[in-house]
Amino acid sequence: MAGIVKLYEENPNERRVHDIVQRLRNGSLIIIPTDTVYSLVCDLHNPKALKNLAKLKGVKIEKANFSFITDSLSNLSEYVRSMDTSIYKILKRTLPGPFTFILEGSNTLPKPFKNKKTVGIRIPDNNIVRAIIKELGNPLAASSIKDSDEIIEYTTDPKIIFENWRNKVDIVIDGGFGGNIPSTVVDVTQGYPEIIREGKGNIDLL
Repeated sequence: MAGIVKLYEENPNERRVHDIVQRLRNGSLIIIPTDTVYSLVCDLHNPKALKNLAKLKGVKIEKANFSFITDSLSNLSEYVRSMDTSIYKILKRTLPGPFTFILEGSNTLPKPFKNKKTVGIRIPDNNIVRAIIKELGNPLAASSIKDSDEIIEYTTDPKIIFENWRNKVDIVIDGGFGGNIPSTVVDVTQGYPEIIREGKGNIDLL
């Protein structure tokens, strides 16, 4: 059964962040706030956790379209192929922010994603997420959590999220009320931005 951990974006508690990172390294699935909707995440480099995440989402790991959440553009070369300067400038202009960029995957992707031609990259404008990733030292694999309600697409109250997911995940991070608009998804694999899904985020920045 999951526990709920309160963290404040203005100043995430270092000890709690450390404990969360240790759980992630040990294969835990957790739910975190972002700058858009709450997301279900695990350590990108933990194969067992990745399989459990895929199972929870009802997909095979080879077919899973998880986003990679990282804290900066500095380590992207491990996961994506080199990009045009114009594309890099777009990423630098819009990230951190509520965008998911689809980029060509590199040859050094983690084993479960070896056959992936593209990956979705997220750098949320949220200090809780970035503090966790910075201590973890590598990205998180992520999938947004949708509500089972036909009217409400995304749950924004972390306490309700905890009640709904307490028997499926290890930790729910309460970072305050989340948003209910997902990120804008932008495909840049052709050398120019193509909006796949318009969500939160100023598309004029593209």
